[in-house]
Amino acid sequence: MLTLRSVQPLPGEAERRERLLALVDGFGSRRVLVIGDVIADEFIYGQVARVSREAPVLILKYDTTEMLPGGAGNAAANVAALGGRAYLAGIVGTDPEGRRLLSSMQPGVDRRHVVRSAQYRTPIKTRILAGGIHSAKQQVVRIDRETAWPVPESVSRAFSAKVLSALDSCDAVVLSDYGSGLVTPALGGRIRTALARRSRRRPAPLLVDSRYRLLDYRRMTTCTPNESEVEQMLGVRIDDEPDLLERSGREILRRTGSSAMLVTRGSRGMALFQPKQPTIHIPIFGSDEVADVTGAGDTVIATVALALAGGASFYEAARLANYAGGLVVMKRGTATISSSELSAAVKSDHDAHDATRS
Repeated sequence: MLTLRSVQPLPGEAERRERLLALVDGFGSRRVLVIGDVIADEFIYGQVARVSREAPVLILKYDTTEMLPGGAGNAAANVAALGGRAYLAGIVGTDPEGRRLLSSMQPGVDRRHVVRSAQYRTPIKTRILAGGIHSAKQQVVRIDRETAWPVPESVSRAFSAKVLSALDSCDAVVLSDYGSGLVTPALGGRIRTALARRSRRRPAPLLVDSRYRLLDYRRMTTCTPNESEVEQMLGVRIDDEPDLLERSGREILRRTGSSAMLVTRGSRGMALFQPKQPTIHIPIFGSDEVADVTGAGDTVIATVALALAGGASFYEAARLANYAGGLVVMKRGTATISSSELSAAVKSDHDAHDATRS
């Protein structure tokens, strides 16, 4: 049965507002280890000059080039932007793109566990954007320059040994699996076992963002697939079919054995699934006029990780992630949001709720 209420309701909206704000305030003391595929997101901007006489294509007058961390790098950047302490583990090449990628990361991202290898080519996603002088730039084409994926098993084993040594002090772990073979379900299992053996009062949540192999991961804390990924996993088309969404969510939850799953649905908001609990549907926050969805999933999982690390319920983490996702898609490129932006969104949403009730 579908419901719009929390399965752990607080006494009222005022109390819920203060609880969410307190969780955001606590982000600064949370340490999140992000493990995965580090990708260079390159943006080339230009102005439309004319149509080519050689072919029916636009000729762009070059403006500027920007490189930002993508993949696991973007998830770590989002943790840092939200005020958390981000630790990144991955591999980049010794090529110029690898150097540019590392230098583009904000100071709040600890990169001591990023391995540089001469046998590895840094993967790059180049997006070319065009527009007029007074108009917003629109993406024209994307060019992917991938490394020799999958990563050899010997490299993956050596990397996993290095990663396991970084688990002792973290409050949450995010696995960002873009399919290179660096992050695997086997590595996830070893991390889960290592975290369970730690003698700490609050267990560290283990979150998974896997583009192609989510169903192979078992007994993780939570995962955050988008609706398109759910459809591809199960070979279905959900659209506006609530019963199909419900069956699909329950099927993935059962097969992965996760404690929760948050499905992001674009303009339709989010759906939170938990075993033996009614599904919670959270409407989209902000406008449905999206500027750019690039990296929005990284913002969502970073927010959920920080919230769970601070003791949030799955519902509270989903609420905060919904605010964060609604904010970041209004920005262009591989963007992040700050804790102050997130707090302001919580306040404005609850103020609007109070105004509607009065």
